[in-house]
Formats: sequence, structure tokens, C-alpha cells
Amino acid sequence: MFTKILIANRGEIACRVAATARRMGIKTVAVYSEADANAKHVAVCDEAVLIGPAAAKESYLRADKIIEVALATGAQAIHPGYGFLSENSEFAEACAKNGIAFIGPPASAIEAMGSKSAAKSLMEKANVPLVPGYHGDNQDADFLHTEADRIGYPVLLKASAGGGGKGMRVIEKSADFKDALASCKREAINSFGDDKVLAEKYLQRPRHIEIQVFADTHGNCVYLFERDCSVQRRHQKVLEEAPAPGMTAERRAAMGDAAVAAAKAVGYVGAGTVEFIANQDGSFYFMEMNTRLQVEHPVTEMITGTDLVEWQLRVAAGEKLPLQQSELQIHGHAIEARVYAENPEKGFLPSIGTLRHARTPVAVNFELGGATDPAAFRIDSGVREGDTISPFYDPMIAKMIVWGKDRKEALARMAQALAQYQIVGLSSNIAFLSRLVTSTAFSGADLDTGLIERNQAELFPAQVAANLTTLALAVVSLLNSEKSAKDSNDPWQSSHGWRMNSLMQRSLQFTEEEQTHDVQVTYLADGWQVQAGESKVQVRLALAHENDIVIKIANQTVAATVVRDGEHFHVFSQGKHTALHYIDALAHAGEAEAETGRLTAPMPGKIVAVLVNKAQEVKKGDALLIMEAMKMEHTISAPHDGVIDEVLYAIGDQVTEGAQLLAFQQ
Repeated sequence: MFTKILIANRGEIACRVAATARRMGIKTVAVYSEADANAKHVAVCDEAVLIGPAAAKESYLRADKIIEVALATGAQAIHPGYGFLSENSEFAEACAKNGIAFIGPPASAIEAMGSKSAAKSLMEKANVPLVPGYHGDNQDADFLHTEADRIGYPVLLKASAGGGGKGMRVIEKSADFKDALASCKREAINSFGDDKVLAEKYLQRPRHIEIQVFADTHGNCVYLFERDCSVQRRHQKVLEEAPAPGMTAERRAAMGDAAVAAAKAVGYVGAGTVEFIANQDGSFYFMEMNTRLQVEHPVTEMITGTDLVEWQLRVAAGEKLPLQQSELQIHGHAIEARVYAENPEKGFLPSIGTLRHARTPVAVNFELGGATDPAAFRIDSGVREGDTISPFYDPMIAKMIVWGKDRKEALARMAQALAQYQIVGLSSNIAFLSRLVTSTAFSGADLDTGLIERNQAELFPAQVAANLTTLALAVVSLLNSEKSAKDSNDPWQSSHGWRMNSLMQRSLQFTEEEQTHDVQVTYLADGWQVQAGESKVQVRLALAHENDIVIKIANQTVAATVVRDGEHFHVFSQGKHTALHYIDALAHAGEAEAETGRLTAPMPGKIVAVLVNKAQEVKKGDALLIMEAMKMEHTISAPHDGVIDEVLYAIGDQVTEGAQLLAFQQ
């Protein structure tokens, strides 16, 4: 077994690999970019070496630097994690040439499966059913357009070398093909250095089911059952579960056998995932093989009681698989939710910022490789409170995984865990995930890759304004903080509100999205009267400790966490998060109205396309320019009809969040 390994990755997967290595007594070397100098994965490894600037192509994608660090530190093997160089056959070859074990499949297997089109050709020869489409080498735009017309719309374009939803477009009609192809190729070349694409028939209401396979160097290969990864946004997974709901034993065996056959066909070694598109009628088609560990591997570990990273290390060291197919069994049900820094209400736009407050649910210790714990729940994360989510990498905050004896119990535990998760400092998808796991479609296992789009009304309901209890919690938190800061022996300066012949009254104002809350506060002997509109209630502070408060309101006791971030009060109570902006009348006196006629960058990024010129007339919704940020493209559209006064940036320019991109007038 190795005594030291290098982890050629960052974030939660680097922390995840380090945890297993530590348990096995293996020392770890972290590599990091300038943006990650204080990152969690740097802290949890035994050694850490700087390899370059923030941009991935200058750091985490520099195979030569990573191998140089491995040799200098005496690392005997490199674990690539997922993403970055994990499916780069040249990197695997370079490791071998330098006498370093690559904790993954041989370069030949990566190369065979690394191209989606080549992999599909291989599967076609093996009589594995394929989705109708074009998987060849001809990349002429007119030819691909003709092929798409032949296949029939809707058509799915995919980057041949890609993954993670990047370089992927669904095209509904022929007129949209050329623009979608150009965008797809741009994203593909930026993400993978290869703009080759394939075209397939886009199946209606398909499920995304994948099989976990594992092979060793002794000729053994097994499948560790399936995961259902159907729930996706922007072609990226949001929720994953194992086993797949409604899976029959016969279908599981058929898909498992097909996956093992695919692995054996390319001489596979290590952990891999064979992905299938499955119709509602039970038929399935080969989609691709990911020659690495998957983001969602924890749900497989939960139901099988295994540690797949340990398996990777043992296989890479030349050992046999720990278990044979007959020894593998499914225990219970597991669900994983990906917690992202993003705003679901704004098209899942990624968010950047500092985690000013991060409180996770209390996790039960799940011992990897041990017996499945009926109360198992774990969080895999690469960030801590105080860390920054930057624009340079994937905006994942954490993966939260729960286990139950059946799907119903796992769903209940996931809903409970999400209700306890608190994030302040940037937007997150926690509230959306809470609605998703309790939605009619997901809880009823009515699954397909369009689940989110099909259930927009339930998943994106109209906002409900903060109630009086929520407002009272924010008010009490504000008044208590004033008391702590200002109290003195002078009764006129006291924030208790003492007056000689009357009761002190104050008017406070909070905003919530487009809603304004005018709150009247009357100071009482042992608390306050809080009034909003016609509703009023008496409130008393029962307990306050840091951000946690307990109030007596009417005949109820209400506990909450209220976090103040500048002028924003974040109220976490009864599983709900409400963000209220406090309007301090003195602080805002004399402020000018916001500028109009501006179109600004929603986050830092690079301009990849400018679609308009100065003095051009545009219509509401017209695409004006395209930004690339966090590996995804974002289109800036006209908010209304108007004329472009000036285009302020060119293709290739880097812009900061809030930068004015165009001058625009109605």
C-alpha cells in the first residue's frame, strides 16, 4: 500500500480523499492555486504546495507542475478526484512515465471512453442500444445542421469530450441550430480544450440512471448497483439517489451486466460509471462512461456499506477487489442533495461571496467501510464559515447525504436536514432543495430529467411576505443589539425606551424583495408591542446567545437564529429562511436614486460574445452579449425595447461584478 499520495484536486473531493487516506494511515499532499491558499483542503492534508494562479488552466490543469510536485514530495501515487485532469489520458500516461501510480483507469481506457462519439461507436459494435444520432468526426456546421434535421427535433448537442452539463444544448427547432452550435462549441473549447460535438435525438421524459462499476488488475469486475440522477438543472445534477425508484431486479441485472461488459471491453481498472438514458417503459440506451469517481458516489457507499476511495487506493496498489458480485447487497435507501451557491429564482445564476454564517445540521458519524447505520447522515464539504466562494471554480458549498431504511424515511430525513441548514453571505439553493424533496413529483418518484421544468409552479411559488412573528424576531434582534451596544446609566440614552410620562415609540422599516414592511414598536416595561399594518402583538425576549434568540410572543415561545449581515437580517425559524433589509433612515438620508439605463455584470467573468453594435435598436428579450463565469455561459438580454448607446467591453475582456456592460436607453 502507498505511504504518501498527492491529491490533484480541490474542494470537497480533495477533503473526501484525504479523510480516507488518513484513516488508512496514508500521508497526503495537497496542491492549491493562489485563490485557494487558505482553502479547507489545504488545511486537512499533511503537506500543501502552491502550483499557480487562480485560473484552473494555470494551476489545477497544469499536469507538468502537479507531477513535478509529486516527485519533489515523494508521493507514490496521484488521486485526480473528478473534473480537472481526472479523465485526461495524457496525464495518466505522464504519471506512468514518471513512475507514479495513477489512481484511476489506464490511459487506454480513458482514451477509449473519453470521447463520447468514440465510446458510442464501441458500444454499437458490442450491440449495446444507442440513442439515434450522429457521433462521427465531421464537424462542419452545415453538415451537423443537416444531421440534426434528419434526426428530428428536439435535438441534443453535447461536447464530445465534456461532462457536467457543460457544452450541452437542447435545440427545439431548426432555425435555432446554428446559434446553439456556436455557443456549445465555445463552451466546450473553454471547458475541455476540444470543441467537437455530437448530436442525438432528445428523448421526452427520460430518466438518467447510472451504474457504478469497479474493476481490478486481476480480471475481476463488479457493479455496485445503480443511482438515479434524473433531477437536473442546466443539465447538471441536483439530487441523486440509490437505488433507483421502481427498478426491478431483472432490469438492474441487465443494466449491471451491460455496464460490466462495457468496462471489460476497454480493459478498465478502478472506479467508473456507465450512464444510461432510460425510457419510462423500461428500455435503456448507453449514454457515456465516466472514467473516474462520480460526485454522487456517497449514495452508493451508503447503501453498500463500502468506501469507494479505499477501493480505489487498494486497486491502484495492485490488490484484488475487496468484494465479489455475490457479496454485494443493497441496504436501505440514500439521497444526496448538492448545496450550491446560486440563485434558483434567477435561472440558477451562480453566486459568489463570503460564507459569513454557515451552520450545518448535526451529522451522525457514518463510518465508511463499516455497517450501514440506520441514522446515517453525512456532509461532504470543501468550505467552512469564513471561506469565500470565488468565480474561478464550481460554486458547490457541500453535498448532504442521508440514509433511511426505505425511500420514505430517507426523504423525511433529507427534508429535516435541509430545514436545519443555514447559509448567510451569498445566495444558496437550500430553500429550493427543500421544496424539491417535498414536491409531489419527487416524493412520488415521478422522475425524469425535465422534472424541474415540468413543475415550475410548485417549485417556484409566489413569494409569501414575512409574517408578524418573523418581523418581531428581526425587531427583537435589532433592539437587543442596540441595548448591548448603547446601555449606560443615563436613562435618556438607555435603549430600554424609558420615558417620564409616556411610552417610547419608534418606526422601523424593512424591505423584502419588492415588499416593504413598516413596523411600529412601542416600548413596554418588560418587552415591546410590535405592529405591522393592522396586526400587533406583545413580545418579550426570553433568551439571547450570540445569533440564537427565544422570544415569548402572545401565548407562544418561538426559537430562531437571527444573523445580521450589514443592513440585512436573516431570520431562520421553523425551517424557513427570510432575508429582511433594514432601512436605517439616518444612514440613507440624501441618497440618490439608482441609475437607470445600465446593464451590469451579475458576477465576475469574461465577455465571450458581443451581439449588438452602438446605435442598434433592440427588442425586449434580445440577446445583447454573452458572459462566461464559473465555467458556464450567461446571456445578458434587453430588459425592454430600446437603443444601444454604447458597448463598453469587447470579446475577451474580464469584467467585475456590477460593472456596466452597455449604455442603453428606451
